[in-house]
Amino acid sequence: MRLQRGSVRSEQEDDFRDFVAGRRLGLLRTAALLAAGDTHLAEDLVQATLIKVYANWATFQKVGNPESYLRRALVNALIDERRRVWRRREQPVAELPDQAATTASSPGGEAVRRALRELPPRMRAAVVFRYFHGLDVAETAHALECSEGTVKSQTARGLERLRAVLDQQQPTLSVQPQGATS
Repeated sequence: MRLQRGSVRSEQEDDFRDFVAGRRLGLLRTAALLAAGDTHLAEDLVQATLIKVYANWATFQKVGNPESYLRRALVNALIDERRRVWRRREQPVAELPDQAATTASSPGGEAVRRALRELPPRMRAAVVFRYFHGLDVAETAHALECSEGTVKSQTARGLERLRAVLDQQQPTLSVQPQGATS
């Protein structure tokens, strides 16, 4: 029996819909961290990743580690996005108009997202995978398709830069011992 296109959803489409329903929120969180809090870019990264997964759904289902595949696809989408010509001509602004309020449940807080924006995409990905997702060095190297030494150096440099940026964002506090007068 041959099904007409559009009349009944195929089993593969149902599987993909179930997959997206179960993984989209986690993908969006990871993408938001990779995009350093840029929610619009995060949505674009998730959409590009899901398009690639859907286009290769039969192959994807055979992958032994789908989470690793998804992380790699997100990083590739981020790198592709940063290479776009129009992105280089776009002028970023400090504050976006009509920006959604930050919720308390958002991962990392606004200061960390601002600091993550200062890192190059692959360094940001290494830090996000290692410290926000808790992947070990080998898993991160596999996700980024690089050596373990590269992961170690990228995370060390990334953490150093994050600390420097966060230290600059902190107001200087003058702490005086109790009983001291100025």
